[in-house]
Amino acid sequence: MDDRTLELVGIAASVAGHCQPCLKHHVNAAKKLGIEKKEIRAAVALAKAISKSGDESMAEFAEIQLAD
Repeated sequence: MDDRTLELVGIAASVAGHCQPCLKHHVNAAKKLGIEKKEIRAAVALAKAISKSGDESMAEFAEIQLAD
């Protein structure tokens, strides 16, 4: 994977993992590589969508487990 892709993945993983120091690091590294703000925002949006879906699925799963 090239450095640009790695930093965008790092941004998405940081958001999904709720790691603020990680996000700060990866955003700064992305900026140093010349990655545009719109690309960074797209990585953040993707992570938020994935995280939201996972949260909803887990909430449903927890309810099913408690249904017995």
